[in-house]
Amino acid sequence: MDIASLFFAYWWVLVLFFSLIFYKFVLRVFFGMVIVPEDKIGLVTKKFVLIGANRELPDGRIIATKGEAGFQAKTLAPGLYWFMWPWQYGVDMIPFTVVPEGKIALVLSKDGAEIPTGHILARRVDCDNFQDAQAFLERGGQRGRQTAYITAGSYRINRHLFDVSVVDQVTINENMVGIVTALDGEPIPIGSIAGKFVEGHNNFQNFDAFLTNGGNRGLQPQVILAGSYYINPWALQIEETPMTDIPIGHVGVVISYIGEVGKDLTGETFKHGNIVEKGYRGVWMEPLGPGKYPVNKYTTKVELVPTTNLVLNWANARSEAHSLDKNLSTITVRSKDGFPFNLDVAQIIHIPATEAPKVIARFGSMNNLVSQVLEPTIGNYFRNSAQDSDVISFLSTRKERQNAAKEHIKDVLEEYNVNAVDTLIGDIVPPEALMKTLTDRKIAQEEEKTYETQRMAQEKRQGVEKETAIADMQKEIVKAQQSVEIAQRTADATVKKAEGDATSLKLNVNAEAEATKMRANAESEAIKMKAAAQAESTKLNAAADAERISKTGLAEAEKIMAIGKSTAEAYELQVKAMGGDNFTRYKITEEISKGQIKIIPDVLIGGNNGSDGPISGLLGLKLMEMMDADKKKEQGNDN
Repeated sequence: MDIASLFFAYWWVLVLFFSLIFYKFVLRVFFGMVIVPEDKIGLVTKKFVLIGANRELPDGRIIATKGEAGFQAKTLAPGLYWFMWPWQYGVDMIPFTVVPEGKIALVLSKDGAEIPTGHILARRVDCDNFQDAQAFLERGGQRGRQTAYITAGSYRINRHLFDVSVVDQVTINENMVGIVTALDGEPIPIGSIAGKFVEGHNNFQNFDAFLTNGGNRGLQPQVILAGSYYINPWALQIEETPMTDIPIGHVGVVISYIGEVGKDLTGETFKHGNIVEKGYRGVWMEPLGPGKYPVNKYTTKVELVPTTNLVLNWANARSEAHSLDKNLSTITVRSKDGFPFNLDVAQIIHIPATEAPKVIARFGSMNNLVSQVLEPTIGNYFRNSAQDSDVISFLSTRKERQNAAKEHIKDVLEEYNVNAVDTLIGDIVPPEALMKTLTDRKIAQEEEKTYETQRMAQEKRQGVEKETAIADMQKEIVKAQQSVEIAQRTADATVKKAEGDATSLKLNVNAEAEATKMRANAESEAIKMKAAAQAESTKLNAAADAERISKTGLAEAEKIMAIGKSTAEAYELQVKAMGGDNFTRYKITEEISKGQIKIIPDVLIGGNNGSDGPISGLLGLKLMEMMDADKKKEQGNDN
C-alpha cells in the first residue's frame, strides 16, 4: 500500500492529533477561553479599550477599577472563562499567597488614596483581607504600608496592587514583659514622656482601634505580658525586658514619671517631696510587696528598700551582699595626743515598710541614704569622739564609746525615718610605734608573772630536792652514827686497856725505881751529895725550862684561842647558813671520812705531884720509846 492510500485510510487520526495539539490555541483565539487552575489566580491586564468614557486610567492611578486599560483590580479565581481574547487581555497565573502558622503577612499597597500628613501607615478598609482589590480602592484604601495584616492561611491577593511580606509573630517569654513604642498616632502631649492610656485595641493587635481611640505615637504606658501576639512591626516596636522582681525582705517603692499630678499625702510636717496615691505622678504611698510585677521601666521606676535589718560595714576588706557599703572604708581618726589610727565600724539599721516611701522621697535611693546621711554622720562622730581622748584611753573605753555612739546615731537617724538598731566598733588599729610600746609593756608584765611563777616553782623544787636529799642521806647518817658509836666503844676499850697497861707499867717502874733508889742510897753517901747538887742544878734547869715552857704554852694558848675563836665564828656562820642539825651531820661525816683520827691516845702518861714528878715523866717517855722499838721489831719479824 502506498502513502496516499495510507493517508486516506487514517486521515482522521491526524485530525484528532492536531486537534489535541491546537484546541487550546483555537479556543483561546476564536472563543477567548481561559482556564485558571485550582491552585492559582489570574491577574488580568487589559491592553486597550476601543470605545467608552473610561478608556484611560486617571492620573496617579495604576490599577483599573472601571474597565480602563491597564492592570485590573479584579482577579480570576480558579475556573473557566470565555471571551478573554488574547489580543485584548493578558492573564498571568500566579499561586495563592500562603501565610504559614506562627507568621503574619504585612501588606504594602501600590495604589490608593494618599496617607494623611503626619501619619506613616494606611488605615484599614473592609476588603476581605486584601482579596478584594476593587473594594479596597473603591472604599478609600490608602497606598503604602497598611496597618492591617493577614494571619495564617491561603489568600487570593492581587500582586499587581499589593506586595506581601511574611514575618514572625511577636512572642513574649515567661517572666518577661513587652514594652511598646507606637510608630504612628497622635503626638505625645507636651510635658509627658509617654502616650495616654488607651483601651480596646486587644494588646495592640488592633492598631486601627488604637489610632481610632486617640492613641499617641511613642512610648506607651501599657505593656504586654507573656504570650504570642499578632502585632504589626510597621506600627509597633516591642522591647522584651525582665519583669521587676521584688525579693522577700524588701519592698518596692514606685516612682511614676507619668500621670496627673496628685495630692501630697504626707502632710505639712514632711517637706522633702510629694507622696501620692497609686496612678499619679510621683512617689506612691503604697509600696509593692515581694513578688514579680510587669513594670514599664521607662515610665516607672521601682526602688528596692530592704525591710530586714541591714548591716553596713566601714571596713576596707569587707562588704555585704547588698553592696550598699561597697564605697565605705575604714575610718581614720586622730587622737588627742596626735596619733592617727584606724577603726572598723558596723552599723545595723532597719527601715519599716511604711516609712520606705518617705526615705525614697527624701533621698531618691538607698545609695543616696548611705552616702548623704550614714557615711558623714558615723564618720564625723567617731572623728570627734577620738579627738577628746588619747589612743590608750580610747582602747580601754571601747565599750562605753560604742554605747554612746549607738545612742547618738539612733537619735540622728530617727529624723530621717530610719531605725538605728545597733552600732558596733570592730577592729581598732593603733599606730605601729605605739602598738609596739604597748606590746612590749604587756610582754614585760607577762614575763614578770612568768618569772615569779618560775621562782616559786624553783623554790618548791628546791624544797622537794632538799627533802629528797635528806631522805637519801638518812641511811648514810644512821650508818655514820653507828660507825661513830662503834669507834667510841673501840676507843673506850682501847683507853681501858691503855689504862691497865699504864698501871702495870707504873707499878713495875715504881718497883724498879724503889730498887734503884735503895741501891743508890746504899752505894755511897758521897754520891748523894753529888746527886743533890746535880739535882739542884737539874731543878734550876727544870725551873728555867718550866718558865720557858710556860711562856711558850701561853703563846701557843693565845694562838690556839685565836684560831679557835676564828674557827668558832666560821662555824657559827656555817651553822646559820646550813642549820644546826645539818652542820652537825656534815662535820660528823667529814671527820669520819678522814678515817685516821685517834679519838683516844694510845698511852696516857701522868705524873705525881710529889718530888718524883719529873723523873716519873722521864721514865714514862723512856718506856714509850722502848715500846715503840719492840713494836717496830715485831712488825719487822712479821714482814
